[in-house]
Amino acid sequence: MSTTEDAVVETRGLTKEFRGFTAVNNVNLKVRRGSIHALIGPNGAGKTTCFNLITKFLQPTSGTIFLGGRDITRMAPADVARLGLVRSFQISATFPNLSLVENVRIALQRPLGNSFHFWRPESTLSSLDGRALELLDAVGLGEYAGLTAVELPYGRKRALEIATTLALDPEVLLLDEPMAGMGREDISRVSALIRKISADRTILMVEHNMSVVADLCDQITVLARGEILAEGTYAEVSRDPAVIEAYMGTGEGAEHAQGGAHG
Repeated sequence: MSTTEDAVVETRGLTKEFRGFTAVNNVNLKVRRGSIHALIGPNGAGKTTCFNLITKFLQPTSGTIFLGGRDITRMAPADVARLGLVRSFQISATFPNLSLVENVRIALQRPLGNSFHFWRPESTLSSLDGRALELLDAVGLGEYAGLTAVELPYGRKRALEIATTLALDPEVLLLDEPMAGMGREDISRVSALIRKISADRTILMVEHNMSVVADLCDQITVLARGEILAEGTYAEVSRDPAVIEAYMGTGEGAEHAQGGAHG
């Protein structure tokens, strides 16, 4: 069976059960190539499980996952990453006591097959510095290249994490709550960064901040109780009575479906 022509990521009948509890139930998701697509929903809706299934950190109970028309359902996470689907985690995953250049350089080593060769002579690895600095410039961190990661404020640590993810040259970038724990200034900076890096790649994100979703995303899939409740643009889903009811039913308030800060 062929996948939908413009869908770079597609799931069919995606289902995950945990000892009788169905966390994701028959999810048919299509992420259009070149789009910014958000997965949203009340707490417990199945967003993170769905993310874990697509990135292969969980195996589905049933269903199929396609990347660029290729069946990746049984592939390992590392193999999927090599095909261009890379995940940035909710908790910043950087080396705190290494410089920003060193953090990005480690990520750049991975496609070369010599990851984490800390014992290599500095001169051997310095050939990667030019590309590392380019990536740091791309995320607005060029002037901080010599600092250690631990010295960065929270929002810039997230930018560093995105730089290390971009070092893997992903075609599809999955962002897991990229704005979690951020103040307004950091949210604005990272939103602008996400828009910038989306120019030549596809982004799928789980995000609770509805103002971010409204501002950034081309398409939104709303999950509730493990199933797709609604899909469309932000304007469409935020007016959907079923979406408003789902958010109200969790005690999180209809305002979250209509532009509130957290859901």
